Amino acid sequence: MQHAVNPKGQTLLGLRWRQVMLLFTSGFLLFYSPAMLAQITMVLKDSAEVDVSASSTMWIDLQGQTSIEQLVATPRREMFVPSNADTVYALGRHAALWQHYRFSRSTLSNDEWVLEFPQPLLDKITVYQLGASGRWSSQTAGDTVDVSSWPEPGRYAQFRLELREADLLEVYVRIQNVSSTSIPVKASTRNSQNRRLQKEYLAIGVVFGALLLLIVACVAQSWVYRDRAYGWYALYAATLTLTMSAWTGVAGHLLWSHAGAWNDLAPGFLGVLAGGAALLVVHHLCGVGSRHIWFESVVFWFGAAGLPVALVYALVERNVGVLMIGLYLIGVVALGMSRAWMTWKRRDVIGLWVFAAFMPMALATLVLVSSVLGFVPASWLSRYGLMVGLTIEVPLLLIALNLRSRERHSVEARAQALSSQDALTGLLTATIFQDRFKQIVQRARRYKEPAAVVYIDLVNYRYIKTNWGMPVAEQSLLRSVIKLRRILRDVDTVGRVDEARFGLILEGVTSRTPVTSLAAQLIAAGLMPLKGLKPDVVLQFHVAGALLGERTGSELEINQALSDLLWHMGVRTRRPIRFLEPELTRPMPLETDSGFDEAETGEDTTSPSAPFTTAHQAVHPLNQTPPKL
Repeated sequence: MQHAVNPKGQTLLGLRWRQVMLLFTSGFLLFYSPAMLAQITMVLKDSAEVDVSASSTMWIDLQGQTSIEQLVATPRREMFVPSNADTVYALGRHAALWQHYRFSRSTLSNDEWVLEFPQPLLDKITVYQLGASGRWSSQTAGDTVDVSSWPEPGRYAQFRLELREADLLEVYVRIQNVSSTSIPVKASTRNSQNRRLQKEYLAIGVVFGALLLLIVACVAQSWVYRDRAYGWYALYAATLTLTMSAWTGVAGHLLWSHAGAWNDLAPGFLGVLAGGAALLVVHHLCGVGSRHIWFESVVFWFGAAGLPVALVYALVERNVGVLMIGLYLIGVVALGMSRAWMTWKRRDVIGLWVFAAFMPMALATLVLVSSVLGFVPASWLSRYGLMVGLTIEVPLLLIALNLRSRERHSVEARAQALSSQDALTGLLTATIFQDRFKQIVQRARRYKEPAAVVYIDLVNYRYIKTNWGMPVAEQSLLRSVIKLRRILRDVDTVGRVDEARFGLILEGVTSRTPVTSLAAQLIAAGLMPLKGLKPDVVLQFHVAGALLGERTGSELEINQALSDLLWHMGVRTRRPIRFLEPELTRPMPLETDSGFDEAETGEDTTSPSAPFTTAHQAVHPLNQTPPKL
């Protein structure tokens, strides 16, 4: 690789360097004969693509003021030297690179030929061709010129060669480019160029279509699941898509073909935004670690600095801005890879996914930055490596995002469960159970839906707690829950309404028989201690139930009545299963002034303790054969 440098002639070192270059060029041209120049003439044949980067002579105009007329009036051998395909040109703001080509058409060639410069980031290219009249015609393209005004609009500059039979075509190319870069040049037939462009646009279209589908899917997922992480990732993927379209020339051709200034600014501006967004995505996916908190802050703020850096790039001189962008993107690559590595090192599998996704994109970015800074010549990898890296990175990062989102939703679900479930037993809390109780009572009153509400007391809980301690008491509660789960249906609602009291809501129950059966099974199961359990503790249950079809009161009244019914049960009662009796229908008075009221009779019909005297007397399960568990 060679470097052609623009010494601006402002310092002693610059003057000496120019003198050395001129002496070297003059000494070389003393031995450069016209016969050797004749060998540079390219004979173009049909159905071929020829790399003509090393088939020209070149000269750098330090001041950039020479016109084509002035150039051709000067003997070529005094200015031009053979070019090299790998030469990286650092022209700066003022200098211009001149290239000279000589083409001739093969006698069998009938196809049209095109001169191509497959480097979308070149600022300005002007091609001069000597016509049949002896006058020079010029055509201009480049990303500082509106693509709509190019002679051949496309992703990069291309010019039709005015070849004539049996004649040599003299072609001069004037190139201006602020950043350092190599300049690939091809000569292609129109047919071969069309086939190649179709393949290129097909590949680019497939990649863009997949990215757009992914962006739409992320937006929809963010809307459906109310997860902003997917929305931010969709914004990041959109920024990357725009950046890739700008670097490959697709955006200049199809999106902003009438904005030459923005077309020149967009690759660097969007590249910085994409780099900062990538670092923020990596920071979000890697989460918060207990170590290296300061490094995580550095990664976050360095990624957030992408927007200010992009704005500064739009204001400063282009050569300074290109250097600033290169340093920033190198920092993004280093910090992003380090962040992913640290996450993977602490045995977080998401770090592995982020590292695998970021690796190809980091390599493509380094190659591209090296090409823009002039460290390596432009190549297929520098032109399309970003697209390849993006194709690999976006799906892998989406997998990492799905894994991280699943973890966070799991944590949120557990946090929500803590507010609705009892921490010890996993049953519904008293508040949630009372809400369900209220809903089922309202449905029973409005739609006559059958249901039963049952309260269950672990009677010997306080005895166990006093004599055996809190751990054994909590163990007894857990054993009670296990026994309850075994006899209940999946649709039944169970809650812990007090320290040692459980509530059941049994929907679809129209009689007391199934409730009595469940209660008998529970009482019998509680009296069977587990084998090997130390201490040998049995569980004694009292059960109070109410059929909502028999009670028309509110949930507060039924709740109080069930609590009173359990309270009035003796510890050694022979009737541990009791029900609230149906409410009696009272006849309406014949006259409003009949004087028949509660004050006269002394009876309080609203008292919940009234049915206690006529409680249903169930058969004690101990007097029967215990059912099989």
